[in-house]
Amino acid sequence: MKNRPLAEQLRPQSFQDIVGQGHLLGQGKPLARMMERGKITSLILWGPPGSGKTTLAHSLANTCHLPFVAVSAVFSGVAELRKVFETAKHHFDETGMPTLLFVDEIHRFNRAQQDSFLPYVEKGEIVLVGATTENPSFELNGALLSRCQVFTLKRLSVSDLEQLLGRAEQHLEHTLPLTPEAKSALIEMADGDGRAFLNLVESLATESFSVPLTPSELTDFVSKRAPLYDKAQEGHYNLISALHKSLRGSDVDAALYWFARMLEGGEDPLYIGRRLIRFASEDIGMADPQALVQALAGVEAYERLGSPEGELCLVQTLVYLATAPKSNALYRAFPAARRKARDSGSLMPPKHILNAPTKLMKAEGYGKGYQYDHDTPEGFSGQNYFPHEIPHQTFYHPLERGFEREIIKRLLYWERLRKRNVYGK
Repeated sequence: MKNRPLAEQLRPQSFQDIVGQGHLLGQGKPLARMMERGKITSLILWGPPGSGKTTLAHSLANTCHLPFVAVSAVFSGVAELRKVFETAKHHFDETGMPTLLFVDEIHRFNRAQQDSFLPYVEKGEIVLVGATTENPSFELNGALLSRCQVFTLKRLSVSDLEQLLGRAEQHLEHTLPLTPEAKSALIEMADGDGRAFLNLVESLATESFSVPLTPSELTDFVSKRAPLYDKAQEGHYNLISALHKSLRGSDVDAALYWFARMLEGGEDPLYIGRRLIRFASEDIGMADPQALVQALAGVEAYERLGSPEGELCLVQTLVYLATAPKSNALYRAFPAARRKARDSGSLMPPKHILNAPTKLMKAEGYGKGYQYDHDTPEGFSGQNYFPHEIPHQTFYHPLERGFEREIIKRLLYWERLRKRNVYGK
């Protein structure tokens, strides 16, 4: 066991020892209830790298005392799956117990391969546990999804990684040679990826240092020890994280460096382009509405020109995004609105903003009292558009940066008109 990677040595065998994912494994939570009953159904674990999907699959098998078979959709084909199915069927015929089949990167299987699981899942001969970093709604067959529960795993929090560090140091029987500030920096470098974090811990544990490393010394060490970039594995996620955070930190030169590193490693420029489009809304938003326009234009230009000529268009986009004013107000507003939508249930819109195409609907008060905003002097009626059961909500909080300063003025103007309530409710 000592010859195995530290992440493998510390892999929990029971779900009680798993770090993080309290929304699934806490007391009374869905996966905890499933394992306490000792009977699990087929499921899909959707989450980022290093969030514990493989560990959770092992724990499910151990807790429910099921034989465990793991395959990877990257390396396995129909022939290997057929052998697994035959063995599982034989075991089921003899014992009446299913086999837990863990399929890593299940989204990489094509439609026919995904369909091959269906009869064995339906007969109860296998319990399928699929792991994916991609949205199952887009990447998995509807037939397969209908037979599986989907559970979303989250990146490990700072407190989760601190707990993982404590376990690692206890297992290694010594603390890492880091100052408290460097330990915090190490946790930040992991970006919620438990496996990447333990790999960093292991690389530090094998070195001898005369004095604890400072954050800057830790950065130098990690850079020297960084593995070759693999666009299909951990390096892919580490470098895109570095690029994203450099952009967020408005560090143009660092962003250019990580962009160049990814291209040199063979990354698909269009993948980076898609991330730039996402960044334009997530980290800039309405602080500079042109950011999204620039991102879309840069990606479209690259698609027309191709490599290497089109890469300069992505560089132009990258520099624009890095130097733009930053705001995550949109990124915060939408989840807040979704939480309210989930909590409030199926409330009806107020009747005055509903159309009344039939006499019955008119009789029921649909459309009654609606004020057409363009008929008002200010082009603003100030009417209520939330369900009557909910007071007016504020989800979007623009920041005093860039164009959002102008948006603040607009919102304050409309709020003053709304409070005057000149035109009725």
